[in-house]
Parts: sequence; C-alpha cells; structure tokens
Amino acid sequence: MRILPVLDLLGGEVVRATAGRRREYRPVVSTLTTSSRPLDVARAFRSHFGLTELYLADLDAILGDEPAFTVYAALAADGFRLWVDAGVHSGERPRRLAKAGVENIIIGLETVAGPRTLADACAAFGDRIVFSLDLKDGMALGNATTWESVDPEAIAARAVALGVGRMIVLDLVRVGGGGGVGTEKLCRRLVAAHPDLEVIAAGGVRGGDDLRRLKEWGVRGALVASALHDGRLTRADWE
Repeated sequence: MRILPVLDLLGGEVVRATAGRRREYRPVVSTLTTSSRPLDVARAFRSHFGLTELYLADLDAILGDEPAFTVYAALAADGFRLWVDAGVHSGERPRRLAKAGVENIIIGLETVAGPRTLADACAAFGDRIVFSLDLKDGMALGNATTWESVDPEAIAARAVALGVGRMIVLDLVRVGGGGGVGTEKLCRRLVAAHPDLEVIAAGGVRGGDDLRRLKEWGVRGALVASALHDGRLTRADWE
C-alpha cells in the first residue's frame, strides 16, 4: 500500500490539522522531531519510515494566498516527490505548479471551479493530475452544483469520465481525530465501480488495522499524519 505522509502547511510551518477547523491549527507536536519546519518534518518521515513521497496541503494557497513555491523547491531539492494541493481553482494554477516541477498536482473539489477546469488539466497534464473528492461529514464540499449532482459517487464518476486515474477520498471531519477514516464504504464502492481507478483514503487513520482493512477492500493508498507523529503506525504496518 502506498503511504503518503501529510504536511499541512500554514504560515510556513507544518501544523496539526483537526477536523478542518483551520483557525484552530497549531504547529505540529511530534515524537519524530522537535521542529515544525517543513524540511525537518519531511526528513523525519524519511529517517524513521523511509518515506520520500509526501502529500503537501498548502493551506495558505487553499485559503487564497500564493502557493509556497520556495517550500516545494526546497523539498524537491532534498529528494522528496510531492503531491501538492495548492487550492486549484482555475486553469492557471495547474500550469504554474507543473512549471515549478510539482510531480503530482491535486485538484480538490473544495476549491476547483468545476469539471471543465478538471477536464482541461487532465488533457494538459495527464496522470500528473489527482482529483481529491473533498467531503465534510459525507457531504460534497465546494461548488458541487457545477457537477450536476451533490452525490459524491456521481461526482467521482464524472471525474473518472473526464480522465482522472487517481482519486483521494477525504472527509475533513475525520482529519486529525483518530476516529477512523469513515469513508471505507464509499471507497469500497468506488473501487468496485471503477476498477482501474487508484483510490487513496485520507483522514482519521488510527493504526495498522485501518490500513489492512482498506487494502483488503482495494484501496491502494492512504494519507497519514497524526498516526505517524504519535507512534501509532510503524513500517511493519504497511510493508
């Protein structure tokens, strides 16, 4: 299973995300490192777990500011491969991220203008595009009406039809709570409906049992932060 450690970046620091309440986010406290600097946290993931592929949620960019291109460059220069959610809304930002060398460009339902932007990005950048099916307590986030449905499965099907081959299923309510992913049934249905789709679960992973159950159901990856920082996951849980 692909394990993607998460860097939630806010104000230049890695923060501990909790249920999408971004005003409450504080610098991360970790058993892996005493630092909240992005490069230090990334290096801690590498030294403890051998992980060099990272998911970076640029919360400042998601909230409307400029992407943290200098942080992306520093991480890439140190040997990390990045999946970056920088709040893509229109077609300009994917082009800027691609030009900056971001290998995997996340387009999130929360921020994207609509399916046309996703379709254009898929046409331009192919499998570098990853769609994030952003939910809050099971409900679709963002301007879901542009998708002609507010049903997450219908939105996912539309994204696949537009060219998406990798999809993150993220429920913000579950992030940082340690209460389980909560989207297992949805992920399982997406795997069954779209056998070629790489489904990646995000938010709320508690430990190895969650990873094993997701893998059994065909989920190919997981985004993890708190369980790594708190010592609830070890390399043996996914290797």
